[in-house]
Amino acid sequence: MHHSRINGILIDCKVDDIDDAARFWAEALGRKIDPGHPGSRGNYRMLETPADELSVQIQRVEHESRVHIDIETDDIGAEVARLEKLGARVDKRLERWVVMQAPSGQRFCVVRVQRAGWPKNANRWE
Repeated sequence: MHHSRINGILIDCKVDDIDDAARFWAEALGRKIDPGHPGSRGNYRMLETPADELSVQIQRVEHESRVHIDIETDDIGAEVARLEKLGARVDKRLERWVVMQAPSGQRFCVVRVQRAGWPKNANRWE
């Protein structure tokens, strides 16, 4: 048995300056940049996350700009296996997360638990 839920939206930006991109998205979404968040480091900037809302992270990438979701779980291996049974495939296994591709072509990530309040609103899978 394991749990999973959508963690957040990641805005992948193929840019030279991640801070400029983060400032744009912060203004566009009406959220402040959260420089004290552990996720705000290197090529990543977190926006402030109101309670019970999805997190939004801006990240500098080398591939084309796009948006993707993260699914957080207390058992990455079990969640990846469940999603593979639904038709998703593993694109990359990284140290702390797995990049997957849906049957419809979108990429998404399976990550360890990120947000507070776990397992509130999480699905329970047998």
